[in-house]
Amino acid sequence: MASLSTHVLDTASGRPAAGLRITLESADGSVLAEGLTDDDGRIGDLAADLAVEDHVLRFDTSAWFAAQGIAAFYPEVVVTFAVGDDEHYHVPLLLSPFGYSTYRGS
Repeated sequence: MASLSTHVLDTASGRPAAGLRITLESADGSVLAEGLTDDDGRIGDLAADLAVEDHVLRFDTSAWFAAQGIAAFYPEVVVTFAVGDDEHYHVPLLLSPFGYSTYRGS
């Protein structure tokens, strides 16, 4: 089975997004895992047994930005990605109050 990690950086401040809630769902919407990013903005082992199918990561940016006292345009970032084999998947998120970017990391 495939494994998953993630890393969130606040590009506006140049700092890790510590304490951001992330939820992992299967393609049918079932919650598989959830957690908070650590002080370095990471969750190193969000899931360790992902099936070969599409998955969804939900980043709760609204609550995270509100805790920082910042109004943000995107209340949630949703990233759908495909797991195709038994390897490690790393999905980083670069975040600011008015934009975001993601990619497949290593």
